[in-house]
Amino acid sequence: MVTTTARPGVRLQKTLATVVAPTLLSVPALALEPAGSGGTADHQAPPCDSALKHAFDSDPQTTLILAHQFRRGDKLALSDRELSPLERMMAPAESPRDICLVKLVVGPGNPGPAGAPSTSEGIGIEIWLPQPEDWNRRLHALGGGGFDGGAHTSSDQIGELRAAGVALQEGAITVHSDGGHSRSGGVPGQESGGGDWAMNPDGSLNTLLLKDFASRTMHEMAAKSKQLAAFYYGRQPDYAYWEGSSNGGRQAFMIAQMYPDDYDGIIGSMPAINWSEFMLYDLYPQVLFQQDLGGEPLSEAQQDLVSNAAITACDLVDGQHMGYILDMAACRYDPTRDTAVLCVGDGGSNATPDCVTKKQARVVNKIWYGLTADGSVPLPARDNGWDSGLSKERRWYGLPRGTSLYNAMFSRLFNTNAGIANVSGAFSHATDTLALVLEDPAMASGNFRNASGDGQDGWKALSYAQLADAIDRAKALQAKLGHVDSNNPDLSAFRASGGKLLSWHGMHDEVIPVQGSLHYYDRVVQTMGGVDKVSDFFKLYVVPGVGHATPNGTSNPMATPPGVDMAEFYQLLVDWVENGIEPGTIELRTPAHVPAARTYLACAYPATTDYVDGDPFQSSSYRCTDTD
Repeated sequence: MVTTTARPGVRLQKTLATVVAPTLLSVPALALEPAGSGGTADHQAPPCDSALKHAFDSDPQTTLILAHQFRRGDKLALSDRELSPLERMMAPAESPRDICLVKLVVGPGNPGPAGAPSTSEGIGIEIWLPQPEDWNRRLHALGGGGFDGGAHTSSDQIGELRAAGVALQEGAITVHSDGGHSRSGGVPGQESGGGDWAMNPDGSLNTLLLKDFASRTMHEMAAKSKQLAAFYYGRQPDYAYWEGSSNGGRQAFMIAQMYPDDYDGIIGSMPAINWSEFMLYDLYPQVLFQQDLGGEPLSEAQQDLVSNAAITACDLVDGQHMGYILDMAACRYDPTRDTAVLCVGDGGSNATPDCVTKKQARVVNKIWYGLTADGSVPLPARDNGWDSGLSKERRWYGLPRGTSLYNAMFSRLFNTNAGIANVSGAFSHATDTLALVLEDPAMASGNFRNASGDGQDGWKALSYAQLADAIDRAKALQAKLGHVDSNNPDLSAFRASGGKLLSWHGMHDEVIPVQGSLHYYDRVVQTMGGVDKVSDFFKLYVVPGVGHATPNGTSNPMATPPGVDMAEFYQLLVDWVENGIEPGTIELRTPAHVPAARTYLACAYPATTDYVDGDPFQSSSYRCTDTD
């Protein structure tokens, strides 16, 4: 075992604007040094009006639906609609400089009856063009979240204000898309819409829009932005970057797999790769509630009791409680043997209303372990689920111990059911995915709309074997689903193109188990001939305590784990691509508002972060160790 060759640590901080929602994770807090300055010297930029349609004269599938010039001091809006608090965080209320918004629709879309979720005129794309003198000669594409959607095809609403914020702050051409549909209802700042757009009125899969959502959108964003740049500035960007989290992270990996020449650098954070497996696992806790607990979910208080007990049992470093777990492999906490959480009637000492029975405690062990074909779970002392692989019995990974199973922070911030063990019901993205995989709308919850029948909560009758079979069916249907799983481990074409890929994933992600990212990296290493042949273009960092778009993904509300600042993470990518500075270890830190500043050393996987000596809340007390 040898320590990694570590470059100087890069100090990163997770700010509020980067953590409150998946759609905000790409908003930079810092302006970047420009790669160049403006367009060609002898080119006069055309006006920001309908004349920009001529950029696409040879492209019959692309339609310009809006070109709007915002002048300095103009309100960044296309109507008088009052913006939500979330939207106000994405961009300044008034434009600090002139900028041009272009809205495109790229066909062919999917025909159908008016109002049907599956009816689409095409991919809606919004491109923000800085003035030539402000342009840094970069393209900065932003990924989506959830099932995407938005008001990108609307002429009187901005579909994604964060793209405006990035363009105004950086000076980059910035582009965002709706993924091929507007199912979210066109209200920016809201959770993306459901997945019923992916089912035709006759109940069949909408393969056209599924391909747009899974892969084609990202390529069209690059192609149309570069095409428009050549027309507007007289030249294409010097560098093209993709940045996305969650579904945007999945899109990042799909780009590397399918369109290796489109972008020079890619960030795919907490990526929703292995889409089918993790989405169907996200339904597993609710199936456990139905099958093992007679349809009665564990209360939030019960979930917190057990999860916090796991943290207390496993968060010690040099005798100090960290408030979150660093070494998940070593945590063997078993609530079925913890009298402090078990009810008195089940041999425990807990007489409060929040105590758990042994049966309930075993359900929590099952959630932590992951989806099995028979609902079984080994004793944590023998197998805690962290290091164990997948098999015919174990179909996907579980959420690590100490993670908030009902996604406390996100759910309370946005009053939305985004947790997998919510007492109010199943995560709608999971039930929608099940309905699509089984091609049966009745399997979804009531938000799923289709002419052949709406969602009827059919998932509630699922057996464990049927849920496991759905994973097999999803794998068999990948061609029809647009290869949405986005987990092809062969990145040789991307490596040959000179592309660079950065990724990070919170260990306490409440929606997408982090082990899926580790599993994918291992497969890339195996496919491409070893770590040395992968680490020179692909880096993955695991961040303890951090959740899915939340700075604290644990059940402990007092936890303050150091996290990632996306602006500085993006700067790492720019430096790697443009200056050849390869990222090494990364020093993370807590936000400025946290009274007791803490730092942590994040190591590029598969190296591990090991405590050496000193204050466990400071990065200098850790080192990176290579694994054999």
